[in-house]
Amino acid sequence: MIELTSVVSLFFETLATTVRDVLPIAIIIFGFQLAVLRRPVANWHRVLLGFVYVILGLSLFLMGLELALFPLGESMAAQLTDIGFLFDSDEVIPQPVPWDEYYWVYLFAAAIGFSTTVAEPSLIAVAIKANQVSGGTIKVNGLRIAVALGVAFGIALGSYRIVAGDPLHYYILVGYIIVVIQTYFAPKTIVPLAYDSGGVTTSTVTVPIVTALGLGLASNVPGRNPMLDGFGLIAFASLFPMITVMGYAQLSVWRGRKEEE
Repeated sequence: MIELTSVVSLFFETLATTVRDVLPIAIIIFGFQLAVLRRPVANWHRVLLGFVYVILGLSLFLMGLELALFPLGESMAAQLTDIGFLFDSDEVIPQPVPWDEYYWVYLFAAAIGFSTTVAEPSLIAVAIKANQVSGGTIKVNGLRIAVALGVAFGIALGSYRIVAGDPLHYYILVGYIIVVIQTYFAPKTIVPLAYDSGGVTTSTVTVPIVTALGLGLASNVPGRNPMLDGFGLIAFASLFPMITVMGYAQLSVWRGRKEEE
């Protein structure tokens, strides 16, 4: 059980770090507003209140990462890769353990990738703006689901790479070759949005859990190095949404042509 004093101490340490990190942003914004534009800050009390909310929110979020999300991700990875979970007590355990015995790991990775992406605030914001700019052509939920499916597949494939021990660059090279080919054939209006969709997935909710999952897998799968194999899942989370969003647009165009015919 975590003691209250340690929690309070962690909060004030995190708060001080957050203030130090946010302070340069505030200096730049207010510096340009007052020294370059030479105009007073409109609704300055609301702006200051917003900065207070940002600092408190970031501090609590970082505490949540330290106390919950990182340990939970590593714990789930450890439990799903435990030999006692993978095999019954009377089974002969092969050495090394085949990659297909870790199917629960891949399923969990896909589920956690999908759910965290759907809940990603930055993706929700981009989807709403894309819907407004496109006049409703791009559906908010359609874009979110397309991106989430890409992240789910990417995290599952990245987990397989960690288990199998394959080189990371092979997967990334093939993935970007597919992206380049799709860029040529996909509707031009969707390409920039697809590229941005790959970036917004790697934000506040997805990154901590996915990173903890990767490090947990690399720490518990025999023969894997956490430093070499534990990182790289974020690259999959950024790459595959571009493929699924452009694929979603291509499928929509194809269906539209079929309906016209």
